[in-house]
Amino acid sequence: MKLRSTETFWPLKHAMDVAYPSLDSDLETEILIIGGGITGALMAYKLINEGKKVVIVDRRDIANGSTAASTALLQYEIDVSLHELVKLRGLECAVDSYRNGKKAIFDLRAIVDNIKSNCQFEFKKSIYFCSLKKDLPFLKAEFKCRKESGFDVTWLERWDLEKLGLNALAAIESKTAAVVDPYRLAYDLIGYCEKKGLQVFDRTNIISTYEQKGKIVAYTENKCKITAQDIVYCTGYESTETLKEKVVDLKSTYAIASECLPDLPKAFKNAIFWDTSTPYIYLRGTPDNRIIIGGGDEEFKDPKKRDKLLPKKEQLLLKKFQRKFPKIKFKLDYSWAGTFGETKDGLPYFGKPNPNKNEHYVLGFGGNGITFSVIAMNSILCSIEDRKHTDLEYYRFGR
Repeated sequence: MKLRSTETFWPLKHAMDVAYPSLDSDLETEILIIGGGITGALMAYKLINEGKKVVIVDRRDIANGSTAASTALLQYEIDVSLHELVKLRGLECAVDSYRNGKKAIFDLRAIVDNIKSNCQFEFKKSIYFCSLKKDLPFLKAEFKCRKESGFDVTWLERWDLEKLGLNALAAIESKTAAVVDPYRLAYDLIGYCEKKGLQVFDRTNIISTYEQKGKIVAYTENKCKITAQDIVYCTGYESTETLKEKVVDLKSTYAIASECLPDLPKAFKNAIFWDTSTPYIYLRGTPDNRIIIGGGDEEFKDPKKRDKLLPKKEQLLLKKFQRKFPKIKFKLDYSWAGTFGETKDGLPYFGKPNPNKNEHYVLGFGGNGITFSVIAMNSILCSIEDRKHTDLEYYRFGR
């Protein structure tokens, strides 16, 4: 599956400054990770630090799937609002999931500091705003639920938002959010792990797996085989190719990045933004004084149809930006399309789809893919060692 159109911002910025070989011989390992994006990189970091022997492969260049198309907003908020998630999954699971997301942002910062990554991680506030009167009761219900659940949130009125240059009716301000360069972080994580023994192969496409004498053998397109005790699939939306259970509805999403501004507006220095519309839009600044806006989601049909809509979506996102921030001049510099997915409850899927096979999945669908992947680090070892963990129950297959 082609996960994104070609001209995404992050790879162009870095011009692929690291290259890895493809696999050209058979090998054995303790754990095989399939997928070399940010999720696979985080799983490798966890498992290598646990003393495991790990191989990671990707059918593309490392971090050139969904990671390259991510706008990388790090929020504890989930695509399904807290008060709605309580109805879907119960109070304990819903509140724990939001708390897990908040903790994940701080955990990721600790990882960034530990590996000394130059991924431009910055803490921000999160502004969740509404522009239509019909959405105000929804936003008020969400604010009330978060307050009652102990989250540090502030209600912002229209005049508060006007000070930020935002044309909207009201908003919830959350104190904990962040932004990051996901492409740089994935490369830095894998580079760190490689020095500790991780073997990395890109342009290595796994086409089939089978069990043999209690182990799993993965065959590549060029007829090499990797024998492992466990396989961890970090294949994101391409997991639809290997999973029997339907767990996600695929969507096409779009993003544009501005030219570098002389000075980034204060609002974007301190906060990220997203709204209550369906589909929602999301906005962030970058360290080189650009603004990124994403959204315009459509049902995913195929990459060609998705990419054909890009000129139309550029104009849609430009208009939305101009309505929300009328005093900021946005000159388009980059635009791209990507594929993402929505689950029925907005939550990820971790663990074994089949309890009798040593095949584990880490699938952080939706707008919180990076924070979900950080959360998965807490339970991946339990999944491999067949131990119980609360997250493996919250985010299990077949739920």
